[in-house]
Amino acid sequence: MDASATLAATAPHLGLALAVVLAWLLIGLLGLVAIRSFEFISKVLFPAGSIVSLCLAVVAFAALPAQPETAQLPLGLPGLPFHFRLDALSAYFLFVIGAAATGISLFASGYFRRGEGTPPGILCFEYHLFLASMALVVLADDAYCFMVMWESMALSSFFLVTANHRVAEIRRAGYLYLLVAHIGAIGILLCFGVLQANTGDYSFANMRAQQLGPFWASAGFLLALFGFGAKAGVVPLHVWLPEAHPAAPSPVSALMSGVMLKTAIYGLLRVSFDLLHAPLWWWGLILLALGLVTALFGVVYAAAQVDMKRLLAYSSIENIGLLLAGMGLAALFTAYGIRSVAALALTATLYHVASHAFFKALLFVGTGAVLHATAERSLGKLGGLLRFMPWVGWLSLVGVLASAGLPPLGGFVSEWLLLQSFLFTPDLPNSFLNMLIPAVAALIALIAALAGYTMVKFYGIIFLGQPREEKLAEAHDASALERAGMLWLAAGCLALGLLPVQFAGALSAITEQLTGVGLGATLAANAWLLVPMDVARASYGPVIFLVGVALCCLLAYVLVRRFYHGRLRRAPPWDCGFPFQTARMQDSAEGFGQPIRQIFEPFFRMERELPTASDTAPRYRVTLADHFWHWVYLPVARLVTRFAQAIAWLQQGRIAVYLLYSFVTLVAVLMLVRA
Repeated sequence: MDASATLAATAPHLGLALAVVLAWLLIGLLGLVAIRSFEFISKVLFPAGSIVSLCLAVVAFAALPAQPETAQLPLGLPGLPFHFRLDALSAYFLFVIGAAATGISLFASGYFRRGEGTPPGILCFEYHLFLASMALVVLADDAYCFMVMWESMALSSFFLVTANHRVAEIRRAGYLYLLVAHIGAIGILLCFGVLQANTGDYSFANMRAQQLGPFWASAGFLLALFGFGAKAGVVPLHVWLPEAHPAAPSPVSALMSGVMLKTAIYGLLRVSFDLLHAPLWWWGLILLALGLVTALFGVVYAAAQVDMKRLLAYSSIENIGLLLAGMGLAALFTAYGIRSVAALALTATLYHVASHAFFKALLFVGTGAVLHATAERSLGKLGGLLRFMPWVGWLSLVGVLASAGLPPLGGFVSEWLLLQSFLFTPDLPNSFLNMLIPAVAALIALIAALAGYTMVKFYGIIFLGQPREEKLAEAHDASALERAGMLWLAAGCLALGLLPVQFAGALSAITEQLTGVGLGATLAANAWLLVPMDVARASYGPVIFLVGVALCCLLAYVLVRRFYHGRLRRAPPWDCGFPFQTARMQDSAEGFGQPIRQIFEPFFRMERELPTASDTAPRYRVTLADHFWHWVYLPVARLVTRFAQAIAWLQQGRIAVYLLYSFVTLVAVLMLVRA
């Protein structure tokens, strides 16, 4: 009780945040108590988890401008207590976790059904443990606490991915995810070993106090990039993402893509800009190059997908690439002392963290509603669902427009700020970089255009046109709780688009912490007009945009009423001279992605299946595979298999042989001790 009172007095925001995390854990434990009570879990515990998530978002947002708060709790092992810290950076990511989880948990309360493969009580426990571990990851202030929470996050999400564990394909996807997660965890652990500089003190405060030379600082950065990159899905460590997301239940996919990937971005920001102080210029160049490759790879593969959840998974890879590119630009300008542009790039990156969390979570829960209503995940078997699922269709449209980067939604603001940070680049002391940055801006514009193309395909194939299957006419709309969750996420997309000045101003505390410069004064000086640097060069006003759109609509209405009222003529649509068309003749997902496959053919490993003369129903098929499976992962798997087979002879199955091994080992140890 004394410890709780002390924590509440000295660190009020941190104490409230930890209390919220404890509430999540208690909700999970109640799920274990009522392990088979589906109604209690879905109608009470998940909505309660949503309310707790909202409380966390409120507490975290209130803590953004506050001074850092720290606490040491008697948890963990003897001599290794858990250290926690709530500063501007951790508060912001806590806000993103809480705000996105509010809508996802509300949707999940109406989504989960009996017979998902895991008892509902265990699913409830795993879900809220996952939320709690993500929150504690961003609150951890020492390597031991961080790694415990990081592994808790990985294990709880693994069990959620494999919720329907009776399906072999889902088990394989879960094992791949867990393997890559643990490989990345090794990199993070080695990074912390470098940062503590052989002092034996693994607290972040001690790491922050060290002055590492360029070699060891670079080693720590590269290890962090590898470890956190594996969790974020950075190419070539991305292979788990398009496998795990289709396997997981849709609310879990929304949490993983919209929220969990951001914990890796948090870790990379914490190491690069906080624990390592000032980044070197070539760190920014590596982040920039890796981010652009990841973004282009992700959007090209997303445009060619025919599975709606795999399409969204590759789209998440693209967005992670954009976040890395923004971080790279911020690191580059911080290294050269151009901190105002570094703050702008970092603001764009942080803005996109929240924007992506909302619109990607909205799209994943929308696909979950479609999946439950139609039992179909293939785009080639969907179509025309807007007339049967209007709530899901119109709310998903908000996520699609935000993902495509269209105003007045949050996705437009974050991508516009990122592009402005490239276009406002002043002269650098490196002529190569001066030439490179404008080319990078053009590549980001290409990626944004391809993302819009992909979203047109996603929405048009699923919701527009005619139903491609007869059973789609029986599709039902989302339930009341599912609609409420989707409404919350759609409202988040709209709020980020309509209040960019206020939200970007709140991010000023983080940029001041990481780069020493904030944009708060510049933004406040222009009221409702978003001005990155100078109003004469670029500005964006969502209110002005909406007024312009409203005036255009009003003018169109007046002109139609004035000149064309009463002249409406109804006629059949043009049928290309073939009056016997069916719904199967609509543009398909494969046809929509064919131009992308042709233009970016080197990106894909294509396997073509040609019809033979004996086929009664000949069909030409093209299967797309990932080059990295064949270049990296399959060779490594074959090498490990051969090594295992080479040493398999050691297991003879005879007790005499094992006693011989023990005797030889004992003799070798005695000889070493004697020497």
